[in-house]
Parts: sequence; structure tokens; C-alpha cells
Amino acid sequence: MTRHASRIGTALALAILAAPAWAQRATGSSVAPLRIEKQGSFFVGGHDVHSDTLSSTATRVPTGTITVDQVYVRYQIPVGATGNPVTFIHGCCLTGKTWETTPDGRMGWDEYFVRKGRGVYVVDQASRGRSAANPSAINSVKTAKTAADQLPPIFAVSHEDAWTRFRFGPEYPKTFPGLQFPLDAQTEFWKQLVPDWIESLPTPNPTVPALSELAQRLDRTVLISHSQSGIYPFQTAALSTTGIAGIVAIEPAACPAATDGTGPYTKMPILVLFGDYVGLSPLWAARLRSCREFVQVVNKSGGHAELVALPDVGFHGNTHMLMQDDNSLDIADILLDWIGKHVTTEH
Repeated sequence: MTRHASRIGTALALAILAAPAWAQRATGSSVAPLRIEKQGSFFVGGHDVHSDTLSSTATRVPTGTITVDQVYVRYQIPVGATGNPVTFIHGCCLTGKTWETTPDGRMGWDEYFVRKGRGVYVVDQASRGRSAANPSAINSVKTAKTAADQLPPIFAVSHEDAWTRFRFGPEYPKTFPGLQFPLDAQTEFWKQLVPDWIESLPTPNPTVPALSELAQRLDRTVLISHSQSGIYPFQTAALSTTGIAGIVAIEPAACPAATDGTGPYTKMPILVLFGDYVGLSPLWAARLRSCREFVQVVNKSGGHAELVALPDVGFHGNTHMLMQDDNSLDIADILLDWIGKHVTTEH
């Protein structure tokens, strides 16, 4: 365990002891009314494309212009907001729902961070949720204007596949001992999964330049990513560090390669966070090793990066979906404590 991780663990233990009961396991009946100064939604990014295959039905006009690659953003600003706002970016096969009410009805991180005084922005990745996808390629094949092998790759993750990828257990439906995920509400979690278009989109994902636009608009936000989107804040920083106050990558599917140079990443504090059972998953164990190498290189280059594995600071049983686990608010406190200590509002 690093010295940084040790300090986080000590500070968190004190914070938990002092926290009110609702901060440990909030319910709708035990929480004070939420005080919002303003809330709303908007889009960032996007561009127009002209297509002759917008429809494959006789009842719709197939030719015209649509806007694609835009990213939907929903926000809430509390009364008396302090510190930098945070931007939550969901992962594979999911939407911004990731950060909302947990499957068993507990408070999500979007609300909790607002209650802690932070402005909160939640996005739907490009071609996901309320960020529209482009149907032209599919309709082009269906109307025989292009060959079948030109169909864009789209996938959905099954319950069985998600079970092991999200580390609920070694195989479906077995569970790891001490699991923190609310399995009684598993059916509600499955409803969150949606088709994923990422393999049909360019690299970097259109979400990345949209995040850069958002960061500049917010003027110093903390980008908090998860899983598939874990690499996005780093790719955003590589485009421009303007507006990025800090990066929190939660179980990123990838960290930047340690050999790719660290220039942009030395200009902001970085926290990489992993849950439990990582060593039991070859997929996630390899990703953890890669992120450790990245963090070491950033620090050798004069940056400030930390990697925290939750079992090392006394938290066990956390899955890949740790923002929905039974102790999700305790994990949120780790992030809030780290942001408060390391992320400044100064330019």
C-alpha cells in the first residue's frame, strides 16, 4: 500500500466515524430535502451529416440531414455549491443511469455529490441513451445499397457475461464471498444494460472531444470515468488540458500506455481506483498492472497520480459496479476526500 493510499484510508476512517447515519446507507425517508439552485440539460459536441438512408420504411423520408455524435449532459447545482463540479462518465453497455439511484433504491452518487456541495454533470456517451446514434449504415444494408458485411458492429452484453466482467462472481450465477452488490435487486440492474455502438464509432470516441468542450465550458471540472470510459479523461487531456481540474478513473478498462509520454497528465491530479476480487479475474488483473505502471511513470515525470485498491484501505467485497454496491456512499466519500485535498479551484 502506498503512503498516499494509507493517508486516504486514515482520513476516510475518521470521516466515516463522524458521518451521520444517512451518509452510510441513505433512504428516502431519512434524508433532508434536496436543495437545488438550478438544474437542466444540454448537449455538447455533434455535427451534421447528410444521408440517403435515414429510413428503410415507406412511411419516412430517407434523405436529409441529421445531427450525430452529440453527447447529452444533465446537471444539478446545489444551493451554496463549493469546489469544482464533477462530471460522471458511464462505461460499457450502460448510460448515465449508472450514477443515479441504485438498483435497490438507495441514493446514487449523482445526488450524494450534490448533497456534499458539488455541482454534478452526468453524460450519456455518444450513441448511447439520450445521445442519438446514426442509423444510416444499417438502413443502407437493409435497402441493399451496400453489402451485408458493411453492417456496423453493435453488441449487447448478456447477464452471464456481465456477471463475470463486473466481478459478481467467478462464473454465473456463483458469487464471490462477501460480495457488496445488492443481489436482491439484480433484476433491476439488468434493466440498465443497453446496446453498445462503440465498435462502430471512430477512435477516439466522439465522446472525447465533447468532454473537452464540456470541460472548457465548465472551467475546471473533475472528470470521473468508469470502465469503458476510463481512458476518456486521459484522451481528453491529450486533446487539451483546459478546463480539466482533475481525473478520477474508476476501474478503467485501460490507462494510457506507460510508454506514450506523460506530458498532459502531469498538469492535474489523478486518482485511479479499483475494487475487490481483481486478482481473481485475469482481465482485470492485467488492467490493474497496466494502470500501476502508468501511475508510476506519471509520478516519475513530476505529476501527482495515485492508485488505490479498495482492499488495501480496508474496503472488501466491492464489485466493478462499486458505485451501486451496498457501501457505495462510503466509496463516494473516498473520492470526495481526495478531490477536496488534491483538486484546487485555481487556474
